[in-house]
Amino acid sequence: MYRFLFSSKWLGYLLLAAIFATACVLLGRWQMDRRAETLAEINRVVSNYSATPIPFADARNQFIKLDADREWTQVELHGRYDEAGQRIVRNRPLNGQPGYEVVVPFKLDSGDTVVIDRGWLPIGNKTPGSPDSVPAPPTGEVTVVARLKHSEPELQRGAPDGQLASIDLAAYSSQLGYPLLTGAYGQLASETPPVADMPVGFPKPSTEEGTHLSYSLQWFAFGVLMFVGFGYAARQQARNAAIDAEDAETQAAEGAYLHASNPAPRRHAVPRKRKTATAEEEEDAILDAQGF
Repeated sequence: MYRFLFSSKWLGYLLLAAIFATACVLLGRWQMDRRAETLAEINRVVSNYSATPIPFADARNQFIKLDADREWTQVELHGRYDEAGQRIVRNRPLNGQPGYEVVVPFKLDSGDTVVIDRGWLPIGNKTPGSPDSVPAPPTGEVTVVARLKHSEPELQRGAPDGQLASIDLAAYSSQLGYPLLTGAYGQLASETPPVADMPVGFPKPSTEEGTHLSYSLQWFAFGVLMFVGFGYAARQQARNAAIDAEDAETQAAEGAYLHASNPAPRRHAVPRKRKTATAEEEEDAILDAQGF
C-alpha cells in the first residue's frame, strides 16, 4: 500500500521534511542556549547586584581579570577622581534614547587606578555630537561604591577628542599615559560626598527570563509537525489509491455481470430472395383476391 514512498518524488518530500526539521531543532537549541545565558545573567544580578559591598583589597584581582560569576559585585573604593582624564563614551542608548556615558579614572589610596562609569547623558541640542554639559565628579577624597563590569572590546571606529568609541580600558589607558587596571571597570552605585549635578543613574538589569523558552518549544514543535504533515499526506495518498483500486474492481465486476446477463444476440439468417413471379401467377393472384 505504501510502496509509493520509495518513489523519487516521495523520497524528495522526506528529504525536505528532514532538512526543515533539522533547521527547527538547531533554532530551538539556539533559543535554549540564549535562555541559559539569560538565566546565568539573572542569577548574577540576583546574587551580586544588591549584596554587601566588598573592600577593594578583596576585589583587586577581579579588576585585573573579572570572573563571569563576579559581574555586578559591589566594591567599595577610596580615592580621588582624575577629572582631567574624564571621557564620554559614544552611542550608548538608555531606555531607547541615544546618548553617552561618562567615565572617569579613579586613583585609589592603594596606588592603583580603576575606571568608574558615573552614568548616562542624553544627546545635546547645542553642539552636535556631544552632550550639552558633562557633570564634574566630586573633588577631594571620595568613597565610591561601584559594580564590576567587564572591559569592552575595541571597536574599529574612531571618536573625537575627549570621547571613546567603547569602554576599552587598554585603549583608554594609552590615552591617559598612565596604567589602569584593565580587566574590569566599575558602574557607579553611590559616591560620598554626593554632588548635586549628576549623570542619569543606570537602572537595575532586568531579571525577566523573556520568551526564549516558548520560542524554543515552538521551533521543536514545528520540526515534529513537519513529519506529522508528511505522514498525513502519505496516508491520504495511500487511502486515495485504495479507493481508486476499489472503484476499478467494482466497475470491472459490474461489466462482467452485464455481459453475462445480456449475451450477444444471434445472427438471423439472411432471407433468400424470392423468384420473380410470372405473368400467369400474377393474374391468378389477382383473380384469387377478387373471389373468382
